[in-house]
Amino acid sequence: MDHVVSQGIRPVIIGLVGDSGAGKTTMAAGLADALGRERTLVICTDDYHRQSRVERARLGVTPHDPAHNYMDILEQHLDLLRSGEPVLKPVYNHRGGVLDPPEYVVPKPFIILEGLLGYSTARLRDAYDIKLYLEPRESLRTRWKFQRDITLGAYTVEQVMAALERLNADSRRFVIPQRSYADMVVSFYPPDEVPEESGARLNVVHILRPTLPYLDLTPVIEAGQGHFVLELARDVDRRPVDALHIMGALDEPEATAMEAALQRLIPAPGPSAGGLGMYMDGDGRPCRSHPLALSQLLITHYLLNAAVSHLVPAGLTAGHNVR
Repeated sequence: MDHVVSQGIRPVIIGLVGDSGAGKTTMAAGLADALGRERTLVICTDDYHRQSRVERARLGVTPHDPAHNYMDILEQHLDLLRSGEPVLKPVYNHRGGVLDPPEYVVPKPFIILEGLLGYSTARLRDAYDIKLYLEPRESLRTRWKFQRDITLGAYTVEQVMAALERLNADSRRFVIPQRSYADMVVSFYPPDEVPEESGARLNVVHILRPTLPYLDLTPVIEAGQGHFVLELARDVDRRPVDALHIMGALDEPEATAMEAALQRLIPAPGPSAGGLGMYMDGDGRPCRSHPLALSQLLITHYLLNAAVSHLVPAGLTAGHNVR
């Protein structure tokens, strides 16, 4: 896959959508590490905001509304990258919320598009091979958003509170409905016995929809000893789905065995363990979560299987990337 673009085989396109503070940047960073930074291009759709933070405040609008993003340019850029062409991408600087000079980017074998509105148009939705939606429990997402905006986004508590109602209203209108287009919905949540947990010991459930290819996870389930559980469930629309639960109460030997079992299932070239499961806590310190690492490995399993299918002519016409 290292020379996919130069050989005329299009990149694998990964969508990663979720509300503000859902953990998209953290998930994307881990996936890029797993797939190989030299082989992965990560694009944040925030770069396509039409206005700076100051301008949005003056107009009384939010970046959650597609009308205040250059969705048409994003569509064009994704089409070009998918065809192996470079683009001159806009840049939104979260430090101060200003629009920086654009940057020249070239496609790589894997392209992760992460942000608020990646599935908001049919043209965007048709571009992906795998579509993910992050949906942490709402109280958890709000906590993460406050931590992120205040420590990294240079907001004050008062600014975050003042914008929250309007942001949430536009999220309900424009962001959350995109959940229905995802192949996999990833939801982190605290265990019942530790409701205040917000980091390494969180549980996570993966809603696996029928649009995903079938993968045999039996070796991981066996290695998980009850901490990696697959069950038949009903989604919010009452349709049947597989629900894969990864429990946060993992000790080191169990987590290592599960990660090794998943690593063995992944087609070569497999992921590097370097950045898997890494996140920043509320004080800005790097930490590691086994459920997050296992989630990133699971997603990488699907992504590399998608990559392999790109190298087989029949795989390109099997409806694999038509959602």
